[in-house]
Amino acid sequence: MSFSAEQLARHPEFVSSLRFLAEALRARYDSGPRLARLLSSHQRWLLTQTAYALHLDYDPTVSGSGLTAVKLRNIITQYRVASRNTVLTYIEELLTYRFLAPAAGPVRRPRRYEPTEVSRTAMFDWYLANLAALDLLDNGSRAVALATYPDLIDLAQPRMARRCLEATAWREPPERVGMFLWTEAGGLVVDNLVSRLDPSAETDGRIDLGRIDTRAIAAQFMMSRTHLQRLLRKSADYGSLGWYDEPRKMRIWMSRDFLNEYCAWQAVKFAAVDEAFEWAQSVVTDAAAQG
Repeated sequence: MSFSAEQLARHPEFVSSLRFLAEALRARYDSGPRLARLLSSHQRWLLTQTAYALHLDYDPTVSGSGLTAVKLRNIITQYRVASRNTVLTYIEELLTYRFLAPAAGPVRRPRRYEPTEVSRTAMFDWYLANLAALDLLDNGSRAVALATYPDLIDLAQPRMARRCLEATAWREPPERVGMFLWTEAGGLVVDNLVSRLDPSAETDGRIDLGRIDTRAIAAQFMMSRTHLQRLLRKSADYGSLGWYDEPRKMRIWMSRDFLNEYCAWQAVKFAAVDEAFEWAQSVVTDAAAQG
């Protein structure tokens, strides 16, 4: 049985899973920063996952199916994730950096697009890392199953993406979490902070994250140091983060209640990843039994 969001949020090892995933995604950023930035804000995450799902849902017998700017625009604007112009700009950016390419074959309208090999590899690695994080909670074998049968992602990813897009709890993060996630590179900053977590270092509702070098982090994530400092200062105003050494601001802590909010939000996505993968495995198993 797959985990529910509620089970995940209260699992004693869920923070360790989040830390594992944050470290895995940070390593992936180092190997391909421009592509990793496609998932570095929540808006881009929703755009990317929805676009990839549309690509996998392509049916050559159905007119207009697959990833087109029109179809992506209609779905994204329906859920008020982004404006029409933002969707079109996003498509153009993917084409410019060759993460997306026009589909092979005769040119038809609306124009259909396909992710390039580097994008397909990145999405596979992202799903694999999420499954590996889930495996840490129950000593499971999800990641091994996907590595053994890579085509499972073709079934699992669209189902997961739809569930996340339709889930208000995921689509609209809590205010203190969204403060990071709706900004450019904000997701990368949160991953950096989460990768430092050690729940055993908690005292009086504060978890020591150690020393932080804002100049180095800003440079790593290709963001201005001023923007990063503004994010941290605003988060401190909310009581989510703080410094042990005001006014030098070198050693930072995260509040337990902010971490709990973040865990509850992440649990929604993890539950969707888990349920979709379990469903994909059952579809393949049933087809094999009937075949």
